[in-house]
Amino acid sequence: MIEMNVAGIALDAVTRSPIVLLKDGSERRALPIFIGQDQAKSIIGALENQIPPRPLTHDLIVNLFQAWGMELDRIIIHSLQDNTFYAVLCLRQGDTKKEIDCRPSDAISIALRTGSPIWVMEEVIADASIPVDRDADEEERRAFREFVEKLRPEDLIQRRGEVPEDNNEHEQQ
Repeated sequence: MIEMNVAGIALDAVTRSPIVLLKDGSERRALPIFIGQDQAKSIIGALENQIPPRPLTHDLIVNLFQAWGMELDRIIIHSLQDNTFYAVLCLRQGDTKKEIDCRPSDAISIALRTGSPIWVMEEVIADASIPVDRDADEEERRAFREFVEKLRPEDLIQRRGEVPEDNNEHEQQ
């Protein structure tokens, strides 16, 4: 799993639908998730630390967690099926832990309100992320190609107890 942060809300250029954009810690990968208008407003409100005059749905959920002594340990966006993302809320109440199915947009909104981390499974990132820093990605690929080109089979073979190649005493026996 990879911890992600909310980079913000964007609008799709074609459909004008809101997208929540998650980025990894290195800001090299972004995960766009299409969401509804209401969820976008809720996420923006949480990002801007807005406090509504009366609790809205996500505020109410956080209030329920607090009233029942539950903590949101984290959310996990765990799969992508037929262009639909799936997430769970990982809750703890004393020694009891529960995972509750949740839409990613709702999970993100609740996580922002509770300061809980947002985790995404590697498979989801591999399937749906977009590169943010193409130059850094190309530099990494170039460095890896150079590493592989210089790699020798003996660099990969190291038997238990064998002395590194620089110390030739054991090789001469």
